[in-house]
Amino acid sequence: MPNSFAPILDGAHAEFISGAVSINAASCRPGGFPALARGVGCRVADDRRSVNVLFGATAAADVLDGVRRSGAIAIVFSDPGTHRTLQLKGDDALVLRIECGDEHLVARYRDAFVAVLAPYGHTEEMVRALLACPVDDLVVVHFTPTSAFSQTPGPHAGEPLAGAR
Repeated sequence: MPNSFAPILDGAHAEFISGAVSINAASCRPGGFPALARGVGCRVADDRRSVNVLFGATAAADVLDGVRRSGAIAIVFSDPGTHRTLQLKGDDALVLRIECGDEHLVARYRDAFVAVLAPYGHTEEMVRALLACPVDDLVVVHFTPTSAFSQTPGPHAGEPLAGAR
């Protein structure tokens, strides 16, 4: 059944979260304990109704376990230079295999994030180590954003994005 709702993300939001931003995800482990992991790339569907975030399965094992148990995920995308931050939440998340070309998306993301962090004194070696993941360990978390928020520090932090449900 097609989704009759307009996508939460507009083109600018989709471009932002697919760019060289810091990606951090959270899910819930048994007992209500949080699990956190760093994403290594993002791909937004052409219709902007679904989002695919790439992770190293080993490093993100607790987050992936939480997603498999509940389908719930929260992800923040933040620009280190401006602190502009968007948070997306979904309750239908699935852990899937990567698609053809995803390994190249991760490599481009890594290269771009190296360049973003260089002016702040972070070495290329450090950033590459932070985002290191063998291709055969990559997985995708696919979800439909059900809510979205501006989390940029300031008076509007926490406000829903225009069009968010």
